[in-house]
Amino acid sequence: MITEHRQTFNAAFSPARYLDMLADIDRQLPGQLDFRVAETPVFVPAGLRDKLVAAGESIIRVVEQPNFKDLTAAAIPAHQRVPGNEGRPEFLTFDFAVCRDAAGELEPQLIEMQGFPSLYAFQSWLPAVFRQHFPIADSVTPFLAGGDFEDYQQRMRAFILADQPIENVVLLELFPERQKTRIDFALSHQLWGIEAVCLTKIKKLGRQLFYEKAGRLIRVTRIYNRVIFDELARYPELNPEFNLVDDVDVTWVGHPNWFFRISKYTLPLLQGPFVPPSYYLPELTTYPTDLSQYVLKPLFSFAGAGVRLHVTAAELDALPDKHNYLLQRKVTYAPVVQAPDGLVKCEIRLLYIWPPGEARPELLTGLARLSRGEMIGVDFNKDKDWVGGTTPLFER
Repeated sequence: MITEHRQTFNAAFSPARYLDMLADIDRQLPGQLDFRVAETPVFVPAGLRDKLVAAGESIIRVVEQPNFKDLTAAAIPAHQRVPGNEGRPEFLTFDFAVCRDAAGELEPQLIEMQGFPSLYAFQSWLPAVFRQHFPIADSVTPFLAGGDFEDYQQRMRAFILADQPIENVVLLELFPERQKTRIDFALSHQLWGIEAVCLTKIKKLGRQLFYEKAGRLIRVTRIYNRVIFDELARYPELNPEFNLVDDVDVTWVGHPNWFFRISKYTLPLLQGPFVPPSYYLPELTTYPTDLSQYVLKPLFSFAGAGVRLHVTAAELDALPDKHNYLLQRKVTYAPVVQAPDGLVKCEIRLLYIWPPGEARPELLTGLARLSRGEMIGVDFNKDKDWVGGTTPLFER
């Protein structure tokens, strides 16, 4: 999207060079990359960068409202409410489609949001890999808070650990070695020192939690949570000693309740030029007359599961559980990233942290995804190139 950088990158690109980059990733982190990294970064011009920042700020103002917890109380299923001090949402991630406004200018349009950590380690690491293999000028950066790679790692390490000994802080996940995002877990260990521990390996003694390492039990005092209830429900046969809803003596970096509070459930609470109108389905007395311009989204799912792009009034009427859905006005992704054989659509995720004691969240970096399919995501982009996850590089 920045012509100068795009032309320089594409002139230097070759499939062989891209494969060399992937091989380099595998040499550094053998067997860990299990999702498609796109062939190119996304070069984000200052105008779009500033609109993204403004869009994020408009969402944060809603989250900061004193009654936000009241407004989102029903977002948390009763059987999945985790006890303990929720504090504030320590992670905020906002997904925006890159579109064009009526004047043809680039603009973001909100797609989804989460109060849950994304690939905070991997997204800080990937830009340097691109720079090692392709010509990328210093006039673009992945770090929106300023500073460089080392500054970012110091900031994240202090935030994740919160003065706790490293061995007492764990990244909690379900079967972390099987997850497609396991490269992020490996980098979280490499960069911040924390172990990825499976929920099924946690031992519970009273209100205290432990994991085993090198034949000894180590106390868990702080959890960097990556477990998603929706995935946990796929394994009803599991009977772990520790259930996320247990009242235990730990602190959370990213309390699990915020996964629900800041989610698709929050979309109807938002307004603004970068937020498509959204409605809780049961609250609609009549459906929009242009229903074909709306997408149906389940409130309690992730990774695009259950999203329906084409719905009719009859299908909506037939839903037995309308309270689990919302309608969101569709957005039109603009093909804006120049691939060798045409233009590709793009989505940009902003990654924030909000440490305790700090007045406001801080925007650190981003994540980008390229798509040629009807939706962003692996299932809609199979057997295509110049698609997948990548890094947005913002004009300084």
